[in-house]
Amino acid sequence: MELEHAMELFAVFGGIECDIELDFLDDLELLIRFSFVERYLEFSNLISPSYLLEEPYRYILISIARGDGRLTNVFRKARVGDTLGMSIVNQLIELGIVELEESREAPLKKYPNQKLEKSLRSYKIEAKIRFKQPFYRFWFGFVEPYSKDLSQNRSQRFFENFEQHFSRLNSLVFEQLSNELLNQHYNDKLKSMGSYWDVNSEFDILAKTTRGETVVGECKYKNRRVCKSELTKLKQKAEVSGLKADTYALFSKSGFSNELLNSEDEDLILFELEDFRKLL
Repeated sequence: MELEHAMELFAVFGGIECDIELDFLDDLELLIRFSFVERYLEFSNLISPSYLLEEPYRYILISIARGDGRLTNVFRKARVGDTLGMSIVNQLIELGIVELEESREAPLKKYPNQKLEKSLRSYKIEAKIRFKQPFYRFWFGFVEPYSKDLSQNRSQRFFENFEQHFSRLNSLVFEQLSNELLNQHYNDKLKSMGSYWDVNSEFDILAKTTRGETVVGECKYKNRRVCKSELTKLKQKAEVSGLKADTYALFSKSGFSNELLNSEDEDLILFELEDFRKLL
């Protein structure tokens, strides 16, 4: 099985491989039609507990799957208050459906009476909510919003949304696997890893080694090679956010330009799609 096909399958069925019988060598669209259109009710029974498909859990989970994961944005899109929202999130954490990724951003105020610029006064440092299994992210991001159609064997709107947004889902899984590959590269000795976001920007990877070195990474799941301009933009973003990187790591599905491949930068690591085979 090709690695790209394996990653796409993982983005849809990751976490439930032992609960289903499918020929994963088939075309992805055929598998999705067979699983979520022809066998919609059967696959809906894999969502456990079943009340997750009811309000207000359903709205919260759809908001997590289709947004940036920030608590404020999730509650706003789900149209629930903070108290009820946090109560539901805590239940989902206990069920092992989601997890919180805490913000690592330093407080904007360096001392108590510091006055912030007007544009920053409403800014809030907050955690993000992540799904623990790709299947649940796919279900609530792509299937559940069209549950009424799919239960009646109507699939047009479902597939239109799938074709428009599936690349974003692949990018999220690629980012997750890139973190794991980076940790393996450092012999499982990363002290911390994951994404990083602050008032200025967002980074796919910010990792710290046991030796105190900082690694800043960018993941590109695109059908084109990554060029040096991407590295330049990453360095500029890091400077604006005050991140002092000892190493930059680039991850690309479609490889790199000759300029990057021939680079003699000692602070640069390049990971291509074939490198992910080490995770199998």
